[in-house]
Amino acid sequence: MSRFPIHTAESAPEAKPLIEGAEKAFGFVPNLLGIMAAAPALLEGYMTLASIFDKTDLSPTERQIVLMVNNRLNGCTYCMAAHTAIARSQSVSDEVIETLRNGSELADPKLEALRTFAIRINETRGWPDQQDIDALLSAGYTQRTVLEVVLGTSLKVMSNYTNHIAGTPLDSAFKAVEWTDADLACPAR
Repeated sequence: MSRFPIHTAESAPEAKPLIEGAEKAFGFVPNLLGIMAAAPALLEGYMTLASIFDKTDLSPTERQIVLMVNNRLNGCTYCMAAHTAIARSQSVSDEVIETLRNGSELADPKLEALRTFAIRINETRGWPDQQDIDALLSAGYTQRTVLEVVLGTSLKVMSNYTNHIAGTPLDSAFKAVEWTDADLACPAR
């Protein structure tokens, strides 16, 4: 049960255009967005940043790598399930999705370099070593990629932290891909 109300367009009139846009895009209002509607600036910021992240040079698979790595490391069960469904809808391979869900290495060396770098950005709170950056660049990525990983990580801070604070219940649309990992249990759940 959520510790915050899950708003609708009627109960959060300031966020009505955003909620209606989400419903049009997804066919329903995800609980995360309904909760974010309590702070319309957060909802707008999240939706805008998500749209901007989709414009990066990263492929859908690469974007999901960055997002799902952060979801996993931050222990966000809601976002891991949601992004599993999103990744499938974007034709990300089942092998990549399952590897990201269980935290093991990706078979593709270039994608693994991206996964490893996303881990380093999260774990170091944005203080990677030069060797971390060099490893990403050596795999065929660019300085632009380095910064786009920061963008994706920032997006996940907004959603993962909101879900942790609010106790966002999983939408029925994501139940089939629910994710839990006792090894990543976060404090004060």
